[in-house]
Amino acid sequence: MKLFNLKYSRNLALPDIYINMGHFIDHFMMLIFAKSAFDAGREFGLTYDEIIIYGTLGMFLFGAASPLAGWLADKYSRSLIITLYPFGAGLGSFMCFMSTSPFMLCISLGVVGFFAAIFHPVGIAMLIRNTDKVGFRLGVNGVWGNMGVAAAPILTGFLIVYSDWRMGFLVPAILCLVFGIIQFYGFFELKINKMQNNKSKSDKSSFADGWKVVLASLTMTTLAGGFVFGSLTFLIPRLFEVNLNGISTDIAITGLLAGLVYAVASFSQIGVGLLIDRYSPKYILAMMGLGQFILIYFSSFYVDYLLLFVILMAMIFVFGQVPITDAILVRYIDDKWRARVLSVKFLINLCAGASVLPLTSIFLKSGFTFSDLLKVLSILAVFVIFSALMLPQEKIKLKAA
Repeated sequence: MKLFNLKYSRNLALPDIYINMGHFIDHFMMLIFAKSAFDAGREFGLTYDEIIIYGTLGMFLFGAASPLAGWLADKYSRSLIITLYPFGAGLGSFMCFMSTSPFMLCISLGVVGFFAAIFHPVGIAMLIRNTDKVGFRLGVNGVWGNMGVAAAPILTGFLIVYSDWRMGFLVPAILCLVFGIIQFYGFFELKINKMQNNKSKSDKSSFADGWKVVLASLTMTTLAGGFVFGSLTFLIPRLFEVNLNGISTDIAITGLLAGLVYAVASFSQIGVGLLIDRYSPKYILAMMGLGQFILIYFSSFYVDYLLLFVILMAMIFVFGQVPITDAILVRYIDDKWRARVLSVKFLINLCAGASVLPLTSIFLKSGFTFSDLLKVLSILAVFVIFSALMLPQEKIKLKAA
């Protein structure tokens, strides 16, 4: 089959719908543990702040393995490498289901994170190879990813209520297997004009003017934004269990509310995507950072319905930031470099998110509360504003090579 022929597989691509579904599953798989950690900890005789440490390896590899995935995709084939991810993530999830100790669970989550790391540098590079309406398409893709974030606490919460935390990993393992098979038959062959492609490569630089300033700005955004995004997406299910007692103490209901917050807020990415197709992203990114700073800070003072509302508004700005950095990269970095640059970006972003688990554990063990943590996160959002103001105002686009 052409997919396994390196010469031909380089010219294979996926329709957006498969890349969107892949983004959904990727984030879904990485947040199962966020909802199941407390229940798993009870089985192993550990408290919440003790058990979440065992998820660090998976979260770390979710970012740290990105450069390897990007390098392999560029050296061999994006379509070949993206094929591996759902099967590997499903294997890791099945290993979680079979885990009999916290250490085995840690290794199993590491397998999930290692294979899940493939999607972002490879899948997003495949998506933005076609630069037509890239902001809007990134926004739609982001919604799918965040629907995965939303679905994880909802489905996992109900599976825990009606079974246990292990079933929360078994069902997704089966879903990954089914998706992997469906995706396998979804590839199509690109029609490439080789003469135009070669001419394009000879005539264009791989980097647009100002790219060094842009990468410095995006590094700051990625570090601060990655930590804020990783913190809130992982901790909100538990935050709601602790601080929404006036609404419900049912683990399934708080999981449903967390999922609804993620689902509703995710649609902000489509609006932001449309904006960055028309205007310079400089001030749009600054607005996202300002909204995060104000709303996350105020959320630290509230409980129950007020907390639910303010967190929803905060997540609109947190999720709205996501497509901006990738759209900026399209304008400054040529296609032949995008997988590698994206892999470094996601290494920084997701490793920053991975640091949430050990740091939160230390923070909570030291006697601080979720309210204190929210105040710290609001301060980090200020760096998103600073990084946005560093960006050039010009709107520059590089077409795919």
